[in-house]
Amino acid sequence: MEAKTKRIQANDSIDEREVVIAIKNLSKRFGDNVVLDGFNLTLHKGENLVIMGKSGSGKSVMIKCLIGLMEPDSGYIEVLGKEIATLDQKTLDELRSEIGFLFQGSALYDSMTVRENLEFPMRRHKGKLGDIADTTPLVLEALENVGLAHAIDLMPVELSGGMKRRVALARTLILKPKVILYDEPTSGLDPITSKEIIELMRSIQKKYGTSSLIITHDVDCARVISERMILLVDGLNYAEGTYAELSAHKDPKVEAFFKK
Repeated sequence: MEAKTKRIQANDSIDEREVVIAIKNLSKRFGDNVVLDGFNLTLHKGENLVIMGKSGSGKSVMIKCLIGLMEPDSGYIEVLGKEIATLDQKTLDELRSEIGFLFQGSALYDSMTVRENLEFPMRRHKGKLGDIADTTPLVLEALENVGLAHAIDLMPVELSGGMKRRVALARTLILKPKVILYDEPTSGLDPITSKEIIELMRSIQKKYGTSSLIITHDVDCARVISERMILLVDGLNYAEGTYAELSAHKDPKVEAFFKK
């Protein structure tokens, strides 16, 4: 079937790094509403890839399909060498322990301290870490990475929005994931705090060599953090390239992403 929009490939260079996520011809509809219509994505080891799209463009649906929370109508998804559609629940859970997820609203448990929030994924995936009698060193290491070791015994209600986002990032790091999925990491934050979170994301990627898939509406975030960008339009990857390439593009649908 002919695509509804043309694909613009701004950068023709070949990335020879290992592929950690591959999505091919992903499609998903809800009734007459076509959300994804042949979407493709490749994320390489150690890469920061930004996806931008309007609200309702299919970004969240793509993420749910990627981690096995939603079944696509058609298409192929491979994560860290495993095809998602073929995995049983146990293997899928094991794979998810290799994927960190920073939720848009931080998603901390209000009834738990910072320490307990970070210990939660460790208990859930204890098989990955082995039998650890004292979790404090790992919790402190994760909090030190985000500059919040002093907040270990605070409750979420005692934290600012930026601190909550940092704690959520520390919780994401606790299992030392190979891939991190960021869902609007700077949403709801003031410009100064947003800049701090972006710099923190860069330092973590550099320190751990993680591969990052970043969903954002924040053009400044995309400019600073991305090695490559995908613009999601009409259910497919309408344009791909570096920030410099896409922000200078004259296609009207591409230009719309960069107008302030």
